[in-house]
Order: sequence, then C-alpha cells, then structure tokens
Amino acid sequence: MGEAGLSPAEVSKEIAEHHQHAASHDVQSPADRRITIVEALMLAVVAILAAYSGFASAKWSTEESLTLARANTARTEANRAYMEAAEARNFDATAFNAWFTAYLDGNEEGTEIAEKRFSAQLAPAFEAWMETDPFVNPDAPAGPTYMDDYEQPANDLAVELDQSADDLYAEGSTAGRTADDYVRTAVFLATVLFLVGISGHFRVRSARYGLIGVASVMLIWSVILLVTTPFPPS
Repeated sequence: MGEAGLSPAEVSKEIAEHHQHAASHDVQSPADRRITIVEALMLAVVAILAAYSGFASAKWSTEESLTLARANTARTEANRAYMEAAEARNFDATAFNAWFTAYLDGNEEGTEIAEKRFSAQLAPAFEAWMETDPFVNPDAPAGPTYMDDYEQPANDLAVELDQSADDLYAEGSTAGRTADDYVRTAVFLATVLFLVGISGHFRVRSARYGLIGVASVMLIWSVILLVTTPFPPS
C-alpha cells in the first residue's frame, strides 16, 4: 500500500522559503529575476502535481484495501461452498452404499427405502448409472456420483467464487502497484522541490541554471509518469 512521499506542507514551506530568499535580495539583475520567476513557477507546478499524486496514491491504496477485502470474502464463501459440496457428496455416497448393501443382500424393500432417500442430485445420476448396466459392464463408473449426470450446485458455486477471488486479488494487487507508482512520482517531485529550493542559495548563475535544468528534466519526467499512470478510481 503506497503512501504519499511529498506532503503539501513541505511544498508550502519550500515556496515560503523561496519567497523570503528572493525578497532578501532587493537588487537583482534581469537574468536573476527571470531565474527567480522560473523557480517560483516550477514550485507552483510541483505543488499542484504533488497534491494530485498524493490524492491518487491514497485513492488507489483505498481501492487496493477494499478489493483485497472482497477477495478474502469471496475466498471464504468459496471454502464454505466446497465444504457444503463435500458434505452433500458424502451424504449421497452413504445413501448409495446403503442401497448397494441392500441390493447385494437381495433386500428389495431395503433398496426401495434407500432410493427414496436419494437426493435430487443423486436420483438422476443413479438412473443414468443403472442404464450403463454396471453389474455386467466393466467400463461402467464405480458409482452414480462419478457420472456426468451427477450435479453439485454447491461445488459449481465454489468454483465460481474461487475464480472471482482470484480475479479480485489480481485487481487489488494491480491497484497496490498503481499506488506505488504514484508514490514513486512523488519522490521525483520531492527531488525537483529540493533542487529548486537550493538553487536560489547559489550566487553563481551557472550553478542555478544547472540545478534548474536538472529539475526541469525531472519535472517533465514526473508529468509523463502521471499522464501514463491510470487515473484514480471514482
């Protein structure tokens, strides 16, 4: 989960210090005044971009938390559905074993009673299994629960929920990486803020030009990163 790397308070402090430093030099050459104006404009742009970057990072971090929470909920529901499916299959297997035991004992009444206890999922599968002539056909399935006709709605639901949990987890991970991307951009902006902030303390004009040049490149790169990074969710 990302956290903003540059706070508005830090930007405001740097702008105030830059203003005070410029005001302390009442007599400036035209070139120095132009540099001061450029520095002020860059600080203003950094302030806006830093605020947006922090906002976007927070939004994506929230999206990550909410999506991962939904993924955990879906996973829990999937596990519950798997357990229900397993219990239903065990019940059907027990009911069929009772029928099979009665059949081997030649107990017709017992087989009839057992068949009445078949679940709605086992009954059609049992009929389809009997049509395979299982007591003669060696290729017949071992029991009705192994037939394609044997349906388990709870198991189907579990598979669906499991897939949903995987998808949500992937979405949450993507949201987290996006939040980190905005934090990375905030780090670049913090570097720009630092370079512009210290440039005003240099008397040598070429040094100020160099610092502003490097800061400009990093500022442009930060803008490119912000434009290419997904916008925060609504």
